[in-house]
Amino acid sequence: MAIEAAIGLPAFGLFVAMIILGGRVEIANQAVDAAAFEAARAASIERTQSEAISSGKSAAASSLNDQGLQCTTTNITVNAAAFNAPLGTTGQVTATVTCKVDVADLSIPGLPGTRTITATASSPVDAYRERR
Repeated sequence: MAIEAAIGLPAFGLFVAMIILGGRVEIANQAVDAAAFEAARAASIERTQSEAISSGKSAAASSLNDQGLQCTTTNITVNAAAFNAPLGTTGQVTATVTCKVDVADLSIPGLPGTRTITATASSPVDAYRERR
């Protein structure tokens, strides 16, 4: 009985840690995805390229904060080159959010201490809206 417990309990503990890891990574995926979509949308409704980049980065950071995602490092890029297109031309604003999530506290053998999660989203810029 003691041998079964000595083998079974660590295996069960590892199984539980893997379930927690999967849940934590999936929640982080959803949060990063939502942040990328919010950044792209916020950037696409601005009037200038510089305002779009600033607004997109702010929206993504706010979204990650509101969802309570603790990133060890965060990188937010907004491609607002569509604002340079002439009127009547359709363009897309693209936002990419990268977050490193700390998973070292799970103590799973062979697992690195962080997981990098990246999401990209696009939102159209109105082809006939005034741009500055």
